[in-house]
Amino acid sequence: MESSVVVNQVIILFLIMLVGFYARKRNIITEDMIGKLSTLLLQITQPLLVISSFNFDFSMEMLKNAALVFGSSLFIHLSAMFMAKFLYSRFPERVRKVLKFITVFSNCGFMGFPVLQSVFGSKGIFYGALYVIPFNILVLSYGVMVFTGKTDRSVLKEIVIHPVTISVAVGMVLFLSQIKLPVQVFRAAEMVGSMTSPLSMLIVGSLLAAIPFRELFKGKEIYAGSFIRLIFLPLVFYGLFRLFRLPEEVLQVSVILSAMPAAANTAIFAEKYGGDAVFSSRIISISTLLSIFTIPLILMIF
Repeated sequence: MESSVVVNQVIILFLIMLVGFYARKRNIITEDMIGKLSTLLLQITQPLLVISSFNFDFSMEMLKNAALVFGSSLFIHLSAMFMAKFLYSRFPERVRKVLKFITVFSNCGFMGFPVLQSVFGSKGIFYGALYVIPFNILVLSYGVMVFTGKTDRSVLKEIVIHPVTISVAVGMVLFLSQIKLPVQVFRAAEMVGSMTSPLSMLIVGSLLAAIPFRELFKGKEIYAGSFIRLIFLPLVFYGLFRLFRLPEEVLQVSVILSAMPAAANTAIFAEKYGGDAVFSSRIISISTLLSIFTIPLILMIF
């Protein structure tokens, strides 16, 4: 993996993010549009991107790697849950809940998919789609428990009908059965799916624009959480996966997604379940800004 290629791709994504920032500041993208664009991404463009990314000739190697990516994702999330118990004991409870959440849950969809697509092409999305399944399961169970202290037993239906879950199931059926979509259908899905990366970065940029600049950088807890999320965890998992001798593609995809900034839905969960939504928004913004520099740094280690 050429480091110059990685840096160039991250710069491109950053520039698209700046366009989103500018559009929000100029009120071209309004506050209510951000929610609608996010819905469009989660329910239309990202599922179609996932389905079109499964258009590969079947091979046991890819199937094995897909299973390993799923397993590594589960390992990453469960390990981060364990570590989060001990990392933030000196911080106030409301802050500690947010830090625990962002330690476990990265922005592996909104920012992870664009980075994977930039570096690996469709194959990256193929593996990334398997990675986000444990994320979706745990964010609706453990994620709720972080803020409320109890689990929501009604989440099973949400997990099953989640657009990414359905799109992975459809894509896997196509991959295993080697059923090929009609060319027109595939091209249409591919074209709409290709909107995911630019749309993701426009949304991230517009979210950053909503945070008052003077308030953004206050508090050492912001930097402690960002360091754990962006540098400490990916380096730990990189070392562990080297010991496990995972295939190179599996290792790279897993570590890249573990190196993403705080999950974009951290503030949504904090707002809904009585957490610190303002602090959540700030750490999402700071970790996203810092990731512009840390993601290439982590990838250069490869």
